[in-house]
Amino acid sequence: MPIMSLYLSRILGNKIYSRDKKVLGKLLDLGVSMEIQHPIVLCAKIKTKSGVKYYKWQNFKIAKKHGQYELTCTKPIELQSVNDTLFLSKYVLDKQIIDINGRKVVRVNDIRLVLLESGLYAVAVDIGVEGLLRRLGLAKPLKRLLKRFNINISSKFILWEDIETITPSHENIMLSKTYQKLSTLHPSDLADIIEDLDLKSGIAIFSSLDRSRAADVLEEMETDTQRNILNTLSAEKAADILEEMPADEVADILDDLNEERAEELLNEMENDVSTEVRELMEYPEHTVGSLMTTDYISFKNTLTAEDTIRELRRIKPEEDTIYYLYVVDAKNRLIGVVSLRDLVIAEPNTTLEKIMNTDIIYAYDMDPISSLIKTISKYNLMAIPVVDKNMRLLGTVIINDIIYELMKTRKNYVRR
Repeated sequence: MPIMSLYLSRILGNKIYSRDKKVLGKLLDLGVSMEIQHPIVLCAKIKTKSGVKYYKWQNFKIAKKHGQYELTCTKPIELQSVNDTLFLSKYVLDKQIIDINGRKVVRVNDIRLVLLESGLYAVAVDIGVEGLLRRLGLAKPLKRLLKRFNINISSKFILWEDIETITPSHENIMLSKTYQKLSTLHPSDLADIIEDLDLKSGIAIFSSLDRSRAADVLEEMETDTQRNILNTLSAEKAADILEEMPADEVADILDDLNEERAEELLNEMENDVSTEVRELMEYPEHTVGSLMTTDYISFKNTLTAEDTIRELRRIKPEEDTIYYLYVVDAKNRLIGVVSLRDLVIAEPNTTLEKIMNTDIIYAYDMDPISSLIKTISKYNLMAIPVVDKNMRLLGTVIINDIIYELMKTRKNYVRR
């Protein structure tokens, strides 16, 4: 039996004939297995005179005659149950999928099938322009016309092994390796994908992420998407995710929610976290305090270089929190800063007080953000400590937050 390649759109709506050439009905859909990488067609959904019926595909044959596909069922076997079956037209055709390589949401315009001796298989989805034109019956004539001008219509396929459904109940979405390949994307790319989807589909993807991953993705989203997702999730789940994020990021997000929802989430969070977030939310919008993060590293001036390095190994800080190591006294007042270089080359028993730099550039929590931007730009800093009027260390502002603030200000200016 020769291998035959065909498209779902070319056989949907075609008549189904019996062995003696009587019309059984019209093909409405094909149901495939969901357990394997190359799903085999299990049944045909057919519209008959007595209603919609499902027939076992085992006894179907496909032949191409005069450029058209003729479907024959030699021995109709009706199925009473079609559980664990994915129907291609209903759940895949015209639905959204995620193109992992392209990092974007695309639409399925057609489905490529291959007929082998062992059965009919779904092998790829067509997301190109040709697939759409084929559905409209324009592909062949337009290709012939454009061929005269050496112009080709783009074809683009995603192999079936690269797509996977969440569940058939999510009719509006197909995910490319939902629980595996999506985890390889940068949080920013995944945030963009979720923003391109409708809310229901975006929530489905977001809910499949673990708390840490979800927090990273939420941080990268636009304000409107953050608000929609947090208003949709249960208070408990939303609070769990927010607890994984830096307090300053949480404060910014909650500022954009209505007061009642923000208070609900704060009450659901751990007391120490919610207290920290509340304090940040009290700062006026254009002050340094509203921008600072309370995730910083400080050590007492009496600590030795050896003990400091041992402590760093224990806490395993994030890369953007160890630009500088801040030194404080017994009252948590900022008295110096130590570079990693000076720390590493110092003798093990040397105290931080002896190797710290006391010429510190800092900002007050109530300073305007505009002055902070000038200071960081002037001294080419990656981060700057934030203190109160008594020089008590409150937090830091890192360069990433400054860049974000500048971009946000630019956007607001452009909108005006």
